[in-house]
Amino acid sequence: MSSLDHLRADLAACTLCRERFALTATAHRPNPVVWFREGATVLVASQAPGLRVHEANTPFWDASGKRLRDWLGVDEATFYDRSRVAIIPMAFCFPGYDAAGSDLPPPRICAKTWREPILEALSDIKLTLLIGGYAQKWHLRERRNVTETVAAWREYAPKVFPLPHPSWRNTAWLKRNPWFETDLLPVLKTSVKDALND
Repeated sequence: MSSLDHLRADLAACTLCRERFALTATAHRPNPVVWFREGATVLVASQAPGLRVHEANTPFWDASGKRLRDWLGVDEATFYDRSRVAIIPMAFCFPGYDAAGSDLPPPRICAKTWREPILEALSDIKLTLLIGGYAQKWHLRERRNVTETVAAWREYAPKVFPLPHPSWRNTAWLKRNPWFETDLLPVLKTSVKDALND
């Protein structure tokens, strides 16, 4: 068993946030969504699973996943091939909702415990996609907001691309920032194709 296999098994059994999740409005149990294997060349660094992902045990198993695959120019089979695309969120479990029904932020203990060992073990990554502010701040060590970071995408391309979350909630953001689709996405799709075919 490889070191990455051991990491996957340990992560799948993680219950660090059991008590934290029990106190949320959803009162759910930990369910780490583990989606990576040796050989992956594209890293999707996202925020945390939502409730639908928690229930399906599959990352981006919703409309945001379809939009993200469209952005990347890949089909579902390629996106879900763990030996090609590694999906490493800032927290591997659904964090739950607060009393108002809003998503709770990813618990910091998850990234502190798991992120560096997993990223070190994924030695074949050629392209990193940073989805949302939590991933962007952790990887880039910067304090710009998401719009500022994504607007500066040329500073990081072609090996790193900061992206907004593909949620329907960001539809208005996409309309206010047409350069995202006209300028960034064509370059992103080429970089994804190159990384997958490397």
